[in-house]
Amino acid sequence: MAFDSTNHCDVGQSLISLEQALVELKSRAKIIEKSEKVQLNSALGRVLAEDIVSNINVPPADNSAMDGYALLATDLTEDQNEFLVSQRICAGEVGEKLKPNTVARIFTGAPIPVGADAVLMQENCEYQQTSNTVVIKQSSLVSGANVRKAGEDIKEGAMVLHAGQKLRAQDIGLAASVGIAELSVKRRLKVAVFFTGDELCDPGKSPKAGQIYNSNRYTLTGLLNSLGCEVIDLGNVEDTLDTTIKTMQSAAEQADLVMTSGGVSVGEEDHIRKALEQLGELNMWRVNIKPGKPFAFGQINTTAKQTPFIGLPGNPVSVFATFCIFCHPYILQTQGASNTQAKSYKVASGFELDGSESRNEYLRVRHQINQHGDASLSLYPNQSSGVLTSASWGNGFAFIPANTVVQLGDLITFTPFSEFSIA
Repeated sequence: MAFDSTNHCDVGQSLISLEQALVELKSRAKIIEKSEKVQLNSALGRVLAEDIVSNINVPPADNSAMDGYALLATDLTEDQNEFLVSQRICAGEVGEKLKPNTVARIFTGAPIPVGADAVLMQENCEYQQTSNTVVIKQSSLVSGANVRKAGEDIKEGAMVLHAGQKLRAQDIGLAASVGIAELSVKRRLKVAVFFTGDELCDPGKSPKAGQIYNSNRYTLTGLLNSLGCEVIDLGNVEDTLDTTIKTMQSAAEQADLVMTSGGVSVGEEDHIRKALEQLGELNMWRVNIKPGKPFAFGQINTTAKQTPFIGLPGNPVSVFATFCIFCHPYILQTQGASNTQAKSYKVASGFELDGSESRNEYLRVRHQINQHGDASLSLYPNQSSGVLTSASWGNGFAFIPANTVVQLGDLITFTPFSEFSIA
């Protein structure tokens, strides 16, 4: 779907549908083939490049699920409830074969000695120090009680982790539990970002008359970092076509993906779009969503390669929203992730809408539960694309299809911000 840059009346073009935009991005996402080995403590958030199969059982041997006494279950009867304590086994120790009609004092995680097949919790026993015996306060016991069997968690030869998983702390812990010290992961996606606009001023500096602080730079780099990207931050550049072209070309040579915000409209000072048209092509522009209509996707041609380009809108909320909607799944796919879809679910609306909006809306809302345990969504009162407070206040998006009337209590689609690796 190449955009015709010779059409100077493109402001009146029909908008691309949300579904069509997502399909287009997915079809153009090129998966990084290179991988690298990293230590476990460096694997958080990375995408696993190969399956992990266990070479051991976890646990490696039958062990006690609690502190207590190990014995042969059939030894305990109504007539026999007092036993000599013949040994003491701590976690990390291997006991001797259990003598007949005795028990072993055992602690959580310690291997079950040969000759025992069950564990009594210490709360149901009374130890007699003078005789070194224990009196059991129950008359029967089932074989296997309070015993964690060898391979109960993971069996030797079992698949532990699958290629394409985005590694979480618990996944890394699982790899450690089978003795894996390092993992093969996809190389980090290199993303170059830069920003144009004489009105932009970085935090820490005093803005001149007419300037604003550049929040988009920090929102965007933060979002990229949360996905494990290697960010090449080229900062603010001079707002001229020549400088924009040079920066865009340099960014494309260094990175796997180039991203900017603003400058892809049709104004005389919108140099990003003009630079892109000179260096490559604009494949997609203007999507039927709110906020974020001016989202753009294209290609930058260099002597060595063709580098994808994403142009986010200039308004702060639009940057946040379009990154979550479009860039999040696109970047995950390029990293080889098997799951790129953010999870959504239905929640009762705590607000009303009249259905007059002609675009699909991503409203910033707060999911909350009242004292009765009922969940609902509250709407931030100002949904302007320039009000970044709405994204900071909210904890997710409410998706409202175009021209949809919403009444109190209607079930609407809610996607938590945490689904985009954002707390």
